[in-house]
Amino acid sequence: MFPLIAFAQETLESNVATFMQKLTTVIIQPVVIFIFTLALVLFLFGMMKFVASTDKNAEDAKTGKQHMLWGIIGMFVMMAVFGIMRLIISTLGIPM
Repeated sequence: MFPLIAFAQETLESNVATFMQKLTTVIIQPVVIFIFTLALVLFLFGMMKFVASTDKNAEDAKTGKQHMLWGIIGMFVMMAVFGIMRLIISTLGIPM
């Protein structure tokens, strides 16, 4: 009976580690990748809008610059989230 009690902590830790691993790989990583992709599309859309309106309309050029800026900010934030997530996972010792 005592070995079962002694190993109870280990199974709880392994269950938590398994849950965190599945949570990360099934939910968090795809969401981060999806939002990063949206930011990249926004950046590319802004670049196309900026290039298409270089001489024609100053308002479209300004809008294109804003889209590019927000796309870069979005990509930076998603890379930072991914880095923080990897830091937490490696600190907790959860295998990827």
